Amino acid sequence: MSTLRVSLVQTSLAWHDPAANRAALERIVAPLANTTDLIVLPEMFTTGFTMAPREVAEAAEGATLEWLRELACRLDSAVTGSVATRDDGRYLNRLLWVEPDGRAAHYDKRHLFRMAREHEHYTGGRRRLIVEWRGFRICPLVCYDLRFPVWSRNRRVAPYDVLVYVANWPAARRTAWQRLLPARAIENLCYVVGVNRVGSDAQGIAYAGDSAVHDWRGDALVELGDAATVASIALERDSLDRFREKFPAQLDADDFELLD
Repeated sequence: MSTLRVSLVQTSLAWHDPAANRAALERIVAPLANTTDLIVLPEMFTTGFTMAPREVAEAAEGATLEWLRELACRLDSAVTGSVATRDDGRYLNRLLWVEPDGRAAHYDKRHLFRMAREHEHYTGGRRRLIVEWRGFRICPLVCYDLRFPVWSRNRRVAPYDVLVYVANWPAARRTAWQRLLPARAIENLCYVVGVNRVGSDAQGIAYAGDSAVHDWRGDALVELGDAATVASIALERDSLDRFREKFPAQLDADDFELLD
């Protein structure tokens, strides 16, 4: 049976202090060595959700990418999460995906959170990322992307088995987070993993966590509540495949093309 063990890291974040956040996260995930296949960190896990990229954004080949390479190798696990990044004269909310052999890929958040004026400080991405990892196809996205089902859609030309959202989703809108995660799982016939932070940031915004894993029926397999914690779960590929064969709704999905 093909399984993917996924570990959700729900934690508070130090404001604008990449070194402190990397050190804290390294301590948190150390017990996961050789026990998991994928470690999911929150959005902007080195700084908190900041609109000051000129102050804290890292170069594309910066310290955090190197740290992720070392961490993935040491733990024998892929690691993902997003980082404020500077690349080619642009600032990006960039999700990094790093594997134990050092290979790295990235996805730049497409939907920038207008209500925080994120679109005035960062450039939106144009391409999704689908990675194949230990028998599963995985599509990692970032926070506000969750509200946009067309961008998240499981497409026949580039299908996935697991949809991952990394987030700094405020407690004030936790109901939307709790409703949309299972909705994305049901409509896309996939597992959905959502990892959010806890605590408050320097702007006084509170985060309630509510990190979770849902199966293709929308049923919750993991729900973390509002405490800082780590949880791991084994996702089964065979069960997903059997359901898709029995209930192949994906064959009736509408064809469409996204235009910039």
